Amino acid sequence: MSPRLLRPAPSLPLLLAVLAVPLTARAAEDDGKRGGNDGQEIVVTARRLDTARDSIQASIGANDYKLTRTALDTQPGGADKPINLVLLQAPGVTQDSDGDGEIHIRNEHANIQYRLNGVTVPDSFSGFGPLVDARVAESIELLTGALPAQYGYRTAGVVQLKTRARAFEAEGDFGVYGGAHGTVQPSFTWRDSKGDVSYFLSGSYLRNNLGYANPTPETSALHDRTEQWRGFGFVSWVIDGANRLSAFGGTSIGSFEIPNQAGVPPAFALAGLPPAQSAGLDQRQNQQTHYGVVSWQFSGKTLDFQLSPFVRWARARFTPDAAGGEIQFNGTDSALTQVNLAFGAQGDASWRVADAHTVRFGFYLSRERDRSDSVNRALAIDPLTGDPGTVALVIPIAQRAAATTIGLYLQDEWQLAPALTLNAGLRYDHVAWAGSESQLSPRFGLVWKPTRKTTIHAGYARYFTPPPVTQIGIGALTAFANTTAAAAITLADPVRAEREHLFDIGAQQVIARHLTLGIDTYYKIKRNLLDDTQYGTTELLAPFNYADGYGWGVELSASYEHGPLELYANVARGEQRAKNITSNQFFFDPGELAYIAGNYIYTDHSQAWTASGGASLKLKDSHGEWQPAVEFIYGSGLRKTLDTPGAIPNGATQQPYLVVNLGLARVLRWNADHALTIRIDLANLFDKVYLVHDGSGVGAGQPQYGARRGIFFGIRESF
Repeated sequence: MSPRLLRPAPSLPLLLAVLAVPLTARAAEDDGKRGGNDGQEIVVTARRLDTARDSIQASIGANDYKLTRTALDTQPGGADKPINLVLLQAPGVTQDSDGDGEIHIRNEHANIQYRLNGVTVPDSFSGFGPLVDARVAESIELLTGALPAQYGYRTAGVVQLKTRARAFEAEGDFGVYGGAHGTVQPSFTWRDSKGDVSYFLSGSYLRNNLGYANPTPETSALHDRTEQWRGFGFVSWVIDGANRLSAFGGTSIGSFEIPNQAGVPPAFALAGLPPAQSAGLDQRQNQQTHYGVVSWQFSGKTLDFQLSPFVRWARARFTPDAAGGEIQFNGTDSALTQVNLAFGAQGDASWRVADAHTVRFGFYLSRERDRSDSVNRALAIDPLTGDPGTVALVIPIAQRAAATTIGLYLQDEWQLAPALTLNAGLRYDHVAWAGSESQLSPRFGLVWKPTRKTTIHAGYARYFTPPPVTQIGIGALTAFANTTAAAAITLADPVRAEREHLFDIGAQQVIARHLTLGIDTYYKIKRNLLDDTQYGTTELLAPFNYADGYGWGVELSASYEHGPLELYANVARGEQRAKNITSNQFFFDPGELAYIAGNYIYTDHSQAWTASGGASLKLKDSHGEWQPAVEFIYGSGLRKTLDTPGAIPNGATQQPYLVVNLGLARVLRWNADHALTIRIDLANLFDKVYLVHDGSGVGAGQPQYGARRGIFFGIRESF
């Protein structure tokens, strides 16, 4: 529904070593083992296998927003733009802070699933930058609404990436991007094929001084440096005309300083130490994620399937201020290390039973183990006076959690008439950790095309969303009794899986070939709505449930494409409300908890109005091409709680904002094989100062401002 919508380890050597999924072979002679005709056959076979793999992944009845590689390269920021900022241009996607990579789709918190070449990448720790670079993708597709039965667990939005696939001969690029906020980002991609084997590699390094989020309105943040390494690769072997074996993997490693606010007075004292300065606190977070997938794909006359075992290992480590300054402000601190291992397999198949019926079926199986070890410090409370002491007590806590997830689905794509298609499915999910839960979920999607230019869709989906295992369980409350780390409420009911009914209906109309208009509406009814809050003084997150919730929204979109000009715009109106916190209640103020028990409130990530849009041009000349582009995002503001007696939790709204970004790229083509791209980007053109959130909302952490105006430069050689 924009021009992009096509249908209704800490070292570079480690990054380069990661390999992974399907690439086609080049149409040229290899090292002598095959002739040119064989090479052409491999290309054709690989393309057919790509098409067969795509046919396994149905999106009938869902909203489908797609960005091509060309669109990704011409936007402000180009190939160096983080994937979370890319997705802000899709309908109904709301900004959180720039640095931590968080976005909200249809006013949901997290609940986003990422798939690479059709395979789900297991959850990792939320925030602190994206897991994969957008440059690895040939296309990025966002599915929302009533999803078919094959999509489970994280269902607010499914982000599907197809890796950059075909290289008829060796090709790649290398570039450097940087500028404001001390940004330096070198990166590269490389792809090639040898006979029936082909591969792709990508790597990047990022350093800047605005890595997490700025808690002040100043241009520069205090103590907010980050270094991040990301690598990705895949390899594909076309065995014969019906079989392909492939593997992909990636790594993301990041170190982050936690930003400070100057001038905050300490609330506690430590014996032998002078009062701490808030600007001098030194808190840090380090985390890394490594994942790998192996896939066997078979494509026959009527049956296509893909079987993919996977593994993912992740670790997060929060280090408090070594001098004890954090205790002087919060009365407690925590040195926390969390390690999570996930492994399992995913299988998907498509069987063309008859001309009018395509049956799809599959499974998902995973086992996760989570280990959390913390060394906590707090001050003892005098039982007679209630005053805190000045000597820190050390309280070690060790927690272990494990979960098994099993999912099965079956669905039938039924061509009721030439212009009418029904996709009906059933999904069963079971998850077991300290307890166990399961659900049988029907899904229905209907697509009607009364004319060649008109598409109407409607759907219903029952969803089942277990809490991330990396966030399950806090406990050990009694260990903090009679200290400054003690909770006002000691109730900690277990976190439950979220259950949802979703109804969605929409339409798309093409006008005079170049203009496309779209509308989509949805309504959600939720039980055990999942949200999360900051875990103590760390920057890790912990989950909780609201007993009941609901959400609704309307999304409008328009796109125009004619020759070198592309225009698009999206507007969304929506909200999410919930009541009665029923798990991990100890995180909340007693008065806040009591009010929410009997009243619906807005969730802190609910935004009434969201809009995005942009334009791009491609102006060719004898030396290459000029590519000017502009984009904007608008938000009416997330929720906040007023600092007044009796204020309703999340009862007020942050100030609205409009952010405009400009980009200009000059592509110089030396010959058919080489091109040099020089670009300049201006982010936040009007230097808008705005709070994403001020830290007062239910579950919110410290304040986070949007990034101030910055100018960036890039140069990239393609060969």
